[in-house]
Amino acid sequence: MKIVVCIKQVPDTKGGVKFNPDGTLDRGAMLTIMNPDDKAGLEAALRLKDQYGAEVTVVTMGLPKAEEVLREAMAMGADKGILVTDRVLGGADTWATSQTLAGAIRNLEYDLIITGRQAIDGDTAQVGPQISEHLGIPVISYAQKIEIEGDSVVVERQYDDRYHVLKAKMPCLITALAELNEPRYMTPGGIFDAYDAEITVWGRADLKDVEDSNLGLKGSPTQIAKASDKVRKGAGEKVVLDPTEAVDYIVGKLKDKHVI
Repeated sequence: MKIVVCIKQVPDTKGGVKFNPDGTLDRGAMLTIMNPDDKAGLEAALRLKDQYGAEVTVVTMGLPKAEEVLREAMAMGADKGILVTDRVLGGADTWATSQTLAGAIRNLEYDLIITGRQAIDGDTAQVGPQISEHLGIPVISYAQKIEIEGDSVVVERQYDDRYHVLKAKMPCLITALAELNEPRYMTPGGIFDAYDAEITVWGRADLKDVEDSNLGLKGSPTQIAKASDKVRKGAGEKVVLDPTEAVDYIVGKLKDKHVI
């Protein structure tokens, strides 16, 4: 079995975020982590590797520093890492990002593709399903449990207070929830091996069956109108009242806001 896992290096929001003049994230200036949903997807792939002897290839699109999350993934147990990086790919929205990743994946053999449900920097949950559409394969999203049955995958798909059980023939794409599992830690030996391993680097020329018009900022149909760091709330209105007056005051405010 061959599994491709798409991972993303995202800003560590605990350290704050920074923006470029065009409204896109200044990724080079921020502390970064592996996207949590993607890490759960990676762990799912590694458990399938443990069970079936699968080969796990991790793919990421980003700046050259995104190599860090590939090495982290390899230190956890992934077999190969591929970095897709090129200036012409910068500023991509979900459409251009999914086109890029699909163009890279077309160069690979795969039975299963696993992505995170969504990235914490965009929260769109669009890239995984879009990749499946570009590749013409079925998708099962919001996976909370994954099992293999012969040449098919059986997934519990989270849905409100219940779940769906869906079965699809491979090749198939699955988007994973962070709650899917508890990702393993890197091992000391894995870290040494990961930093000795070679990362494959692909650029625009290595993408298969993708038009230039669908790449990067120019190929992104959605544009950021405005972006800013977290807006701090003001002190608000402060009043000092006795209990009876306080109740009347709060009820009056709730009525003014049409809450009650």
